[in-house]
Amino acid sequence: MNPADLELFSTGELIEELLRRTTFQGVVVHSHEEIKNRAWRGERIFSVRYNSNLDLEEAGRLLEVVGQHIAAQD
Repeated sequence: MNPADLELFSTGELIEELLRRTTFQGVVVHSHEEIKNRAWRGERIFSVRYNSNLDLEEAGRLLEVVGQHIAAQD
């Protein structure tokens, strides 16, 4: 797929497509609102989404491991 083709879809549509895939086993963390630039202004609200390949406990453990990895990089 050409990366420019992805520009035709909204962030929400791309997330929905990813979550529909039975091969996806992970968690998507995204800004609740679509942000058009990199500047961080004010408070952002994030959403966490996962599909039926993980249950709530597994998604939570995955986020915990990711958080530990990020902290170790600091």
